[in-house]
Amino acid sequence: MEREELLKSEGYWIAKLQTDLYRELVSFMERTHRNSSQLAEYLGCSKGYISQLLNGNFDHKISKLVKLSLAIGKVPVLEYKDVSDYILENDEASTSVQDPVVKTSIALSDRRSFRASNSQSERVPSRRPEQAK
Repeated sequence: MEREELLKSEGYWIAKLQTDLYRELVSFMERTHRNSSQLAEYLGCSKGYISQLLNGNFDHKISKLVKLSLAIGKVPVLEYKDVSDYILENDEASTSVQDPVVKTSIALSDRRSFRASNSQSERVPSRRPEQAK
């Protein structure tokens, strides 16, 4: 799939928003020293729902996205741009890793590789704090 076609796809933008929310939730958990169970309690939702959020298995209404964002001390900023302008502005990203979804995928891949290579010598914390207990 060409970059221009990708940037015009609904799936790309849903994945980007999910990735952004994931990063914010993990950052909040790290800053406040909470695991997923504690985050669920703090947000007033089930542990299963937090698991869905952290695994990217969700599709929120805008009102839920706003509620979650505000609960972790963030404001969601949504900006609308013309697709062709966005492609031109971000054309450099097609040859680098400036795209947030691509950067996150690379970071997760690197983290998995790091954990695999160090699993014999030491215990490396997992992506989700509740598994590190």
